[in-house]
Amino acid sequence: MTRRRWGNGAGHRTSHRATHVGFFGILGSGNIGNDGSLESVTNYLAKRHPEARIGFFCMGPDRLARRYDAPAQSLQWYEAHANTATGVRAVLLKITGKLLDPLRTLAWVRDKDAVIVPGMGVLESTQPLRPWAMPYSLLALGVASKLTGTKVALVSVGANVISKPLTRWLVVQAARLADYRSYRDDASRDAMRQMGLDVGGDHVYPDLAFALPVPEVPDADDHAVGVGVMGYYGSNDDRARADEIHRDYVATMTGFVYWLLDQGRPVRILSGDNADTDVVDEILAAARAHRPDLDQSRLVVEPLTSLHDLLRQLATVEAVVATRYHNVVCALMLAKPTVSVGYATKIDIVMAESGLAAYCHSARQPDLDRLIAQFTDLERRAPELREAMTERSAAARRGVERQFAELSAELFTNHSSAEGA
Repeated sequence: MTRRRWGNGAGHRTSHRATHVGFFGILGSGNIGNDGSLESVTNYLAKRHPEARIGFFCMGPDRLARRYDAPAQSLQWYEAHANTATGVRAVLLKITGKLLDPLRTLAWVRDKDAVIVPGMGVLESTQPLRPWAMPYSLLALGVASKLTGTKVALVSVGANVISKPLTRWLVVQAARLADYRSYRDDASRDAMRQMGLDVGGDHVYPDLAFALPVPEVPDADDHAVGVGVMGYYGSNDDRARADEIHRDYVATMTGFVYWLLDQGRPVRILSGDNADTDVVDEILAAARAHRPDLDQSRLVVEPLTSLHDLLRQLATVEAVVATRYHNVVCALMLAKPTVSVGYATKIDIVMAESGLAAYCHSARQPDLDRLIAQFTDLERRAPELREAMTERSAAARRGVERQFAELSAELFTNHSSAEGA
């Protein structure tokens, strides 16, 4: 990707003070879905608000600083010590970090005109989540914004009803302090309402990834299948059974890859986060042991560092079976017939919106025989399904554009008026 200078960087002139926009969240740390949501919003800013200066408070500051040629700081002070601290020292450093992080957040927020949390499931607990991680960080952001007068926008975020009382309280309070909230589906907005938040002024728009440019689609291999896997251990409520859930999930996905190979189908294994690496390696090794004589071109794994990489790789296959939310979203963007082996309602929703409700499978309770039956039926109906998927993708893109127009009115109109006063 091309590096981009922002705001008052070299070669850019403006007669007004540039709007200073901060991006906050689990960004730059290897989750390509989160980074794709970020890119969608930065593309919008570059097009509609090219005077804006940007900065990051994130989990992967070095990566984003290089990518955007913009200042970036670590979201959590302790991260610099995470790989070296152990025992009592690690505990003390974590406590120190939790005391320092609100002050660091305040210092970062105070010179921003607006802070955007772009997409992501920041209000959900569909994967293991500690209250003192993102929920605590979000609350610190909200408090800092009220102390400084900085606007905070939660843009097309995901949410679910959280059962853990402390995590739930932190998430709701953080959302309440935001100046602008939108959700990527109705279920997310309903979840926040059920947890006590007034969502009367909140809107629902499609996932931000739908605004990303779609690559020119080459002639796909008529038989190739993309299999997207995940380091899945259940939800926040499944900690006691996490290892069992993980074993069952990996065994089912491995068995499905075996079945595809035995049918003579080329397979492309996909992921979406650094946390998926071990599962990818495990399935790849098992599949090659299962078919030691297999031509390696029939079982492919290539690096994925962005949603652009994912889209390019998905373009080469005929059908998809995937777990990660943005693996599914990107397959739908390309109108690829898809079975989701999903872990959250958000995946069932985006599948249903594309006419694929019958092809949702549970990652928490996987069944190999049922998965094979769903995939077989999916391929039988592929021609009729593609038309609905293409229409849905175009409608979603238009929806994200409406979201950006609303965001401009909310975050930038008053600022521009004040500059001209």
